[in-house]
Amino acid sequence: MPKMILVTLIIVSVAYLAICLLAYLFQERLIFIPDRLSTDYRFDFGEPHQEVFVQANDGKQLHGLLFTSHQSRGVILYLHGNGGALDSWGSVASAYLALQYDVLLLDYRGYGKSEGSIESEAQLVDDVQAYYNYLMKSYRESDVIVLGYSLGSGLAAKMAAHNNPGMLIMQAPYYSLTDMMKHSFPFLPTFLLKYKLSTNEVLPKCDMPIVLIHGDRDEVIPYGQSLKLKQLLKPGDTLITLSGVGHNGMTDEPQYLKAIRDILGESVK
Repeated sequence: MPKMILVTLIIVSVAYLAICLLAYLFQERLIFIPDRLSTDYRFDFGEPHQEVFVQANDGKQLHGLLFTSHQSRGVILYLHGNGGALDSWGSVASAYLALQYDVLLLDYRGYGKSEGSIESEAQLVDDVQAYYNYLMKSYRESDVIVLGYSLGSGLAAKMAAHNNPGMLIMQAPYYSLTDMMKHSFPFLPTFLLKYKLSTNEVLPKCDMPIVLIHGDRDEVIPYGQSLKLKQLLKPGDTLITLSGVGHNGMTDEPQYLKAIRDILGESVK
């Protein structure tokens, strides 16, 4: 083998290994894109709400917002996407308050006013469970709806599988983050990924009604991810396709608002 080819192969191999190492070491920065808020930040959404602080297993304080309707028919545990914080996510509550549901929006650790930083999938799941346990002090579990958007959809599926809420709703869900990695970074080996969030593995364990909602023009999480998940649904579960709708701003889309009215038009039993 000519020396130049050998040197080139060595350089390419070293560069590839360096990329793999960086992807492993800094994957939290690629997956989670939080905004931090000062502890004295004041929220103003024009809807009745209160700040909620929940203690994680390691003692860190996690922060959320509980929006309350005038005549509550239940509560929605809303798990948002991978970016921002509650100052930008809080506006989604109005869609559900209009249907007489309370809404608990949470910030993952390292987001908004929540302390700490995300270090593992198990830690992240435990943190969300702490919020779920908080709701159990004031609501019947059958009156709880777990709703996850984008990144939060996989966490929502895990909550539903580990508990028994009245319904599971997933906006723009993914089959698994491993599957998404194959789609977005096909040149990287999947064993580097610490955050699998395998929705496909936990969805069959969910006994409650399941609704998937996905735009067929989603440029972030391909609509095909929901088509794959649809094959795992039990009779009575459904996939609602939003024609021509992309990823961001889905909750404000008229098609979504109609779909959610149809879904929540009757109280969860």
